Amino acid sequence: MRHRNAGFKLGRNTSHRRALLRNLVTSVILEDRVETTVTKAKAVRPLVEKMITLGKKGDLHSRRQALAFLMTDKSVTRLFETVAPRYGDRQGGYLRIVRTGFRQGDGGEKAFIELLGAEKHLEVKRQKRADVKAKKRAELEKQLEEAKKEQAAEGGEEAA
Repeated sequence: MRHRNAGFKLGRNTSHRRALLRNLVTSVILEDRVETTVTKAKAVRPLVEKMITLGKKGDLHSRRQALAFLMTDKSVTRLFETVAPRYGDRQGGYLRIVRTGFRQGDGGEKAFIELLGAEKHLEVKRQKRADVKAKKRAELEKQLEEAKKEQAAEGGEEAA
């Protein structure tokens, strides 16, 4: 019986589970959206919400608590300067879990865990990525055209 045994074990020992959850929390704060399994998403949700609550407090003690848990200084800075102010008037419920289907190999159910209100930021990232791809594609096409011209010029010289 599992009386009074709350929480998700995730098939890992304590230190591995703690490291996994710390990494996931850090990634969610840095990236706004992470794809993982549904169970891991449910396990990490309260931890991310606690970090955002610390960010909303904004005092030195909260910053030190966040530094003790999160993996990078960059994530703490982003939490306190960008993520937490987004939810200034909101009392919890900062995350959304969206199920996306099943994994090919083992059939594990996958989900996105994302911060609410991050759609604008994700769209900007997506647009930047598309612009970079288009620029690279244009450069490759230009190089191909130049290579074809050089080949045609060499072919003309050999014929003469």
